[in-house]
Amino acid sequence: MKIFNTMSRQKEEFKPINEGKVGIYVCGPTVYDYIHIGNARPMIVFDTLRRYLMYKGYDVNYVSNFTDVDDKIIKRAIEEGVTSSEISERYIQEVMKDMADLNVLEATTHPKATEEIPDMIAMVETLIEKGHAYEVNGTVYFRTRSFPGYGKLSKKNIDDLEAGHRDEKHQLKVSGEGEKEDFLDFVLWKPKKEGEPFWSSPWGEGRPGWHLECSVMSKKYIGDIIDIHAGGEDLIFPHHENEIAQSEAANDVEFARYWMHNGFLKIDGEKMSKSLGNFFTIRDIGKKYPLQVIRFFMLSAHYRSPLNFSDTLVEAAKNSLDRILTAMSRLEDAKAGAQNREANEEEKELLAKMAEFVTKFENAMDDDLNTADAISVIFEMVKLSNSSITSDNAQTVINEVYETIGKLCDILGIITKVEAEILDDDIEALIEERQAARKEKNFARADEIRDMLAEQGIVLEDTREGVKWKRA
Repeated sequence: MKIFNTMSRQKEEFKPINEGKVGIYVCGPTVYDYIHIGNARPMIVFDTLRRYLMYKGYDVNYVSNFTDVDDKIIKRAIEEGVTSSEISERYIQEVMKDMADLNVLEATTHPKATEEIPDMIAMVETLIEKGHAYEVNGTVYFRTRSFPGYGKLSKKNIDDLEAGHRDEKHQLKVSGEGEKEDFLDFVLWKPKKEGEPFWSSPWGEGRPGWHLECSVMSKKYIGDIIDIHAGGEDLIFPHHENEIAQSEAANDVEFARYWMHNGFLKIDGEKMSKSLGNFFTIRDIGKKYPLQVIRFFMLSAHYRSPLNFSDTLVEAAKNSLDRILTAMSRLEDAKAGAQNREANEEEKELLAKMAEFVTKFENAMDDDLNTADAISVIFEMVKLSNSSITSDNAQTVINEVYETIGKLCDILGIITKVEAEILDDDIEALIEERQAARKEKNFARADEIRDMLAEQGIVLEDTREGVKWKRA
């Protein structure tokens, strides 16, 4: 498998640090609101990478953090008159729901920044001891020029960075932030402000800088060296560049072997922003399209390419996905009346062709996770299935075609097997059982039935006339 490594700007053969095991770190969201459609792209892309590596037999340790202490979280908490932790916990649950609806697998570990503060303090102490950091009035800064490789990921020259920000340097001095030794130094630890959450540290009460959090969490849950570090291309500078600097300065080893970044998402050709009125959350989009369609749409383009989100393109993706789902439904029907016999020569040739398609799919995925080409292969399989499979075929052959297409769709996180919808009579029976359980004060069973129905999209309403229900 070859991966385009942002560090080298070329495709490289993927070789994990430990044979058969892969450690992946993906920067997660700051949890102060519902996630937007742009957040969904890295979640879907790198979930697909994980699924494919698992398909290839790797034991994948997939770590994706939640930034649960941040200026935006604090601002939201003040606006609502609640604690920062209430805001972050609320939106962590909302993110998890959106991820599940997008069929994104739960990470091996979802660390929270606030639960790793002691290790963050320890890394800052190490950086100070090694001369890579210094403290001024309770703020600890990373001494950027002390790290010779700064700029190697973003390909930015440190002198050009300084020259391009002379006005900002002056502004920092005016605002009282001119205490840094160098304009390019960035914050590792900041002192508390009134009403903000804080933790005790050798430099006073305060909280960690954003860049530091990912360095510490990846080290704890994966190790000093990560196989693959991934995220959106907007994180290359300064976030990932700063992560490299502080991690390599502290640990004296390479931070990550491979860097993967997905391209930007635009809305109707425009950058997404609230001021333009084109800012959409996953919840907004979910009211208009099934989120499986959104996942399929995201994977229809190469992950490094810019992606334009528009109703026309999403409708086209919906129609394409429907072709796959219709073909799978047709295979289901064919299985019901299929013949229980050995495959004949023509059917064996069909299965051989399907095996060739699997290899072609793998070749596309091995070429820097080319999901666009992989989806094209699935359409070739669908076309072959539609033109060749009927209930006259051997049942084993139909099963093989069905399972093969389903397996490849599963690698992409596309659900092809739709559960049968619960029947009205079954709903009524469960409601009666729930009512009986409530009379017997067996509230646990009553709640269980309500939850069971809710999972099937059935909403119950307790009214004076009795329990009414509707499909959500």
